[in-house]
Amino acid sequence: MAIGMSELKKGLKIELGGVPYRIVEYQHVKPGKGAAFVRAKIKSFLDGKVIEKTFHAGDKCEEPNLVEKTMQYLYHDGDTYQFMDIESYEQIALNDSQVGEASKWMLDGMQVQVLLHNDKAISVDVPQVVALKIVETAPNFKGDTSSASKKPATLETGAVVQVPFHVLEGEIIKVNTETEEYLEKVK
Repeated sequence: MAIGMSELKKGLKIELGGVPYRIVEYQHVKPGKGAAFVRAKIKSFLDGKVIEKTFHAGDKCEEPNLVEKTMQYLYHDGDTYQFMDIESYEQIALNDSQVGEASKWMLDGMQVQVLLHNDKAISVDVPQVVALKIVETAPNFKGDTSSASKKPATLETGAVVQVPFHVLEGEIIKVNTETEEYLEKVK
């Protein structure tokens, strides 16, 4: 199905030249002279590069053949990350570039969303909020109760986030994976 210039918006997925993109930013421009156009920044799902593209009235782009599948992350064997389709039990292996930043939030057994383009895995999305155990952080000292002050904490996946001083090693915390911020302790 073709997508017209007037339908473009932030977050929309489009395909140009066989490559799937997501619109990161767009601006509708109506100059004093001439026809209106849309200037957009689009990010490739394949290599993560952001390019600027101008769409004029009448320009069309295709809707990409993207399918999101829920899969279970099994393990990392050094070179690849192993995932299993929870419906068919079929296993696939993805490399570092396909998994990207999601790797620092993934635990064995975690369910993730794998994005497929023409039946080929191209990216992995983890839940927006994950609960992870702190494996290393500085001890707190008497009087460190202000939540405005922060200290670094290493999580069980290797990710490092800033946490309030009252949070201790061994505790499980919730983290926003998009902003990489501490949210709260898990009770």
